[in-house]
Amino acid sequence: MSIATVPAPASVLAPAPRWARRCAHAVALCAVPSGLWRVAMAFGVYVGYSDRVLREEFAIPGWGIAYVLGLSLLTEVAALLPLLLVSERRRVRHSRALAALAWSASAALMLGAIWQLVVACTVQSQTLMTSETAEAVWAVAFAPLFAIPVLMTAVTWSYAQRLRAAEPRDRVA
Repeated sequence: MSIATVPAPASVLAPAPRWARRCAHAVALCAVPSGLWRVAMAFGVYVGYSDRVLREEFAIPGWGIAYVLGLSLLTEVAALLPLLLVSERRRVRHSRALAALAWSASAALMLGAIWQLVVACTVQSQTLMTSETAEAVWAVAFAPLFAIPVLMTAVTWSYAQRLRAAEPRDRVA
């Protein structure tokens, strides 16, 4: 009697739980307020910075407009990554690589959030705004970004659990 391993048929990921889908959509929505704030700044809407600060610190008007708009676009596209982890319509060919990318993104987002807290609390960032109202609007626009690392980690964990459950097991024949 011999024991042989027989490969299991290709397995399919279970559907993402409702909470994971909601978290993935929340990540995409959390990036919107700061993106709109940046777009407003690029188009000359008063967001709390004086004209001198816009010229000297952000190069607006000038190439700073392209930078701010590009940063907003990049942020929104990156915020759509978690939707790949919960999509039931589109199957990812290299799901292990996607899981590794998602864990890396989660770690980078955590470090980025900590860094942004440090930057937000520095004297320079607080002195560039011209009023407390502008600072409050800025804080409201950027506060949702701090939820993204936690939400992304939750979605990534759910994806990793579903991927692990879908792995073929060795069978005894």
